[in-house]
Amino acid sequence: MREKELRLALICYGGISLAVYMHGITKEIWHLARASRAFHDEETAPSPTSLIYAGLFESIAVTSGLKLRVLADIIAGASAGGINGIFLAQAIATGQSLDPLTDLWLESADVDSLLDPQAKASHRFSKFWATPLVWAFSGRQGATWDDDLDEQTRDEINAKLTRFVRARWFEPPFGGETFTRLLLDAFDAMGKQAVGPRLLPDEQPLDLFVTVTDFHGHPETLKLNSPAQIIENEHRLTFAFRDAPGEPDLLDAVENLTFAARATASFPGAFPPFTAAELDRVLGSSNREWSDRDAFLTRVLPRRAASELIDKAVLIDGSVLANAPFRPAIEALKQRPARREVDRRFVYIDPKPGIRSVKINRGGEAEIPGFFTTIFGALSDIPREQPIRDNLEALEQRSARIKRMRLIVEKLRPDVEASVAGLFGRTLFIDRPNPARLAGWRQRAEERAARDAGHSYVSYCQLKMANIVDAAPPKARAILVEDSETLTPLEFFAKHDIAYRIRRLRFLGRTLAELEEAYPDAHFEKVSAALYERLAYYLDLEAAPDLSADLLALDGATDAAIAEALAACPKADRRAPLLAYLGFPFYDVATLALLQGEGFDEFDEIKVDRISPDEAQSIRTGDASATLKGIQFNSFGAFFSRTYRENDYLWGRLHGAERLVDIVVSTLPASARLDPSMIASTKQDLFHAILDEEAVRLTHIAPLIAALRTELAGGKKGKTSLDRDETQ
Repeated sequence: MREKELRLALICYGGISLAVYMHGITKEIWHLARASRAFHDEETAPSPTSLIYAGLFESIAVTSGLKLRVLADIIAGASAGGINGIFLAQAIATGQSLDPLTDLWLESADVDSLLDPQAKASHRFSKFWATPLVWAFSGRQGATWDDDLDEQTRDEINAKLTRFVRARWFEPPFGGETFTRLLLDAFDAMGKQAVGPRLLPDEQPLDLFVTVTDFHGHPETLKLNSPAQIIENEHRLTFAFRDAPGEPDLLDAVENLTFAARATASFPGAFPPFTAAELDRVLGSSNREWSDRDAFLTRVLPRRAASELIDKAVLIDGSVLANAPFRPAIEALKQRPARREVDRRFVYIDPKPGIRSVKINRGGEAEIPGFFTTIFGALSDIPREQPIRDNLEALEQRSARIKRMRLIVEKLRPDVEASVAGLFGRTLFIDRPNPARLAGWRQRAEERAARDAGHSYVSYCQLKMANIVDAAPPKARAILVEDSETLTPLEFFAKHDIAYRIRRLRFLGRTLAELEEAYPDAHFEKVSAALYERLAYYLDLEAAPDLSADLLALDGATDAAIAEALAACPKADRRAPLLAYLGFPFYDVATLALLQGEGFDEFDEIKVDRISPDEAQSIRTGDASATLKGIQFNSFGAFFSRTYRENDYLWGRLHGAERLVDIVVSTLPASARLDPSMIASTKQDLFHAILDEEAVRLTHIAPLIAALRTELAGGKKGKTSLDRDETQ
């Protein structure tokens, strides 16, 4: 059975209290990843929802002969999306449960819990004059916002709005240390739960990025012609974390992840700016150590470390300047391992497309905005709502470049195969390959490729040498420069060119994947296993360069492993892998300059999918306002009501399930697509399973759950908001 990986690079937007909705979506991604891992390992899925996803994988296998595995291996987030991305990454890397985070959002993401104790009204008459503002805000005096709410929920929101408005003004009402303690408690609660397996293959790295804004900025030196250099302040920061192969299943220390989560979600005006001193105080109050404090701060704030200003760094919300952090996720695509065919998707979670977090009346398009409208729009609204066109264009350009490269390889294939066959004659396909023959053939093919390249081989060699030197640690560069001047190009590459060897094996891996798809009855399993086992040695050496390493000995062991695997194949199945392995130098000379560092790993076009209320229309139609409550009060709505949080969390799971099924099914070739009725049935089963799982926890919206069951049973779409009798 042919294997394929659907790899998800998740981009989680900011959304203030819509973090609860996004948690429902990321939790569904977690369920899908657990189901995929269980299906691949032939184990029972760990939850009713996961069982349904596993059933979908089984149906795909039966229908298309494709064993699909879903991996979430790149996660980038800002603000509320940054928090959800961090916790999802922690669950994927460690095998921990996300359930404790659900409790955090539902129980603690509330105005009464988040208000700084010192910000609360000191007595019942404090700012009593502000109470009429709350009435006007909530509709007590004739406004009609949310008339569908029952009286109990309305009273809850009015009471909390009153406490919120009567809290201190001109200082952030929410407590920074309070928030930090909540985040630490959530990580600790996850660590106390039963731990399952890591949700990625052992060889697959997990990359996490969260955006942060350095309020004061840090100096960056820019080189010019005249003057020679200038200094500018840079405010954008990206904190990067990686769970790498061969290391313990640990994304990073809990204290470091808490630092990142608190910093990325320091929403201006609501929370105080974040500093390392705040985390120091919180940890100190519980006698908790931050063992690698200095090393971590030096890593994430390198410019401030150099100027010894780390402790003075003031950090605010990451969505201020980068609400849609596509760029670091795109950069992470380089040098990803590829053991089988890959379908790479960028999936971005946007909880409220077209609905602004901070609503400002800008007037009509022909109307010139006023003073305050212009100021507040520039400072708060416009930056975080910028479209992602530039990011999508970058992905489109990369996909176009990859498509062009694959076309070049296909056009070269007949000539390359003819050159290899002519070079070795019939013995290439008649004799059993052995290590000595394979090594000799490989060396002769490299020499012929160099000779056939003519003048272009000089530029090819210069590019490879530059790449090798640039990638080396600073202390090794002098040695490499000396070797480049004293050795012939072939001698230099034989001694130092690890990247070439990795490209060659990955190219062979891609060829095997294509052969397995084209010829399901062929037997390439042993060749594939040997290939990726040997590739691991080169990848380890690339990660920790060692100029004393004997690459020729490593090559000999690789030739031996591949020769043994090829010898075990039927004679008819040896030809194509041999032509790819020996013909690679011809392809590399022609394409290296155009690859721009991508290599032959994820050498596929990238597709982009969105998860938002606008696409999830199976149950209820409409945009975010049709189902979500957190969009109210400038996206702070869910902080004022447990009912609102339960509503948004449930819809997050339901919308996430629907869209994930769509994305999984779309990876199948058109000739093997599942029957539409089967897809609809899978979605219905997931909806019912989610309602069953959450009915005990979500007690404030029991009537809504009952109404949804009725709608699903009747196959009709429901109303567009919570009715009076749907909440308690």
